[in-house]
Amino acid sequence: MRKIKDILRMGLMELSAALTCALSMCIVGYVLLKGLPHLSWQLLTTAPSYLEDTVGILPDILNTLYIIVTAIALVLPLGVGAAVYLNEYAQNKRLVEVIEYAAETLSGIPSIIYGLVGMLVFSNLLGSCLLAGALTLVVMNLPTVMRTTQESLKTVPQSYREGAFGLGAGKWRVIRTVVLPGCVDGVITGCILSVGRMVGESAALLYTAGFAHTLNGFFSGLGSSGATLSVALYVYAKEPGPGRQEAAFAIAAILMLLTLAIDLLAALVKRRFQRRLL
Repeated sequence: MRKIKDILRMGLMELSAALTCALSMCIVGYVLLKGLPHLSWQLLTTAPSYLEDTVGILPDILNTLYIIVTAIALVLPLGVGAAVYLNEYAQNKRLVEVIEYAAETLSGIPSIIYGLVGMLVFSNLLGSCLLAGALTLVVMNLPTVMRTTQESLKTVPQSYREGAFGLGAGKWRVIRTVVLPGCVDGVITGCILSVGRMVGESAALLYTAGFAHTLNGFFSGLGSSGATLSVALYVYAKEPGPGRQEAAFAIAAILMLLTLAIDLLAALVKRRFQRRLL
């Protein structure tokens, strides 16, 4: 009976794994098969023209880059700084536990709620623009970067710190030259995962960044309304007209490829730093 139970248990686990892999592969394959044939150089390098009834996603690509660069530039120092303080400086362990619990809770909040808060706070102050969307993404991804960095800081052996203190190094010097280099893999992984979430985010940006498909420079674009790739996917999927559905599937294929590339990059970075530490 024990062998039969073990065989049944193993069979159920293998069946569950096979179904999960099959479902994932079907979704990826369907999106790529429907989207890749509609990718073209003209689609990627032109702006949409409603007079000529043509579709182009170059403004959406640039808006996505603008908002990601701005959000990462803001969330990285905030998240790493908060993690360093909580792990290295904070003396009140009860307060640290409360902040960690709050960060884990914020990580599970639906993105549409972040969009509502961003609309009420940032959009009312700045208007509907990419900067408001970037600030919303900062609030959304700050718990992820902070917790990832904090867990990576905990993996640095305490003996490294004690050895540096024994050589006469100060607190900040130990953190800057010993602790942070030892956990840089966690910091980079957290940033890469945050970028992956930003690329595919649409609900929060619908309320804050806007829907415009116009070409702008970096600084002028941050102050104006703009649609990212995920928002453009939503717009084209709902908008009637020739070429809209095809453009939506093409954008979906681009987002799928970007997500796969980001996940692969995170795995490669983590493996490289692990080999270096060994």
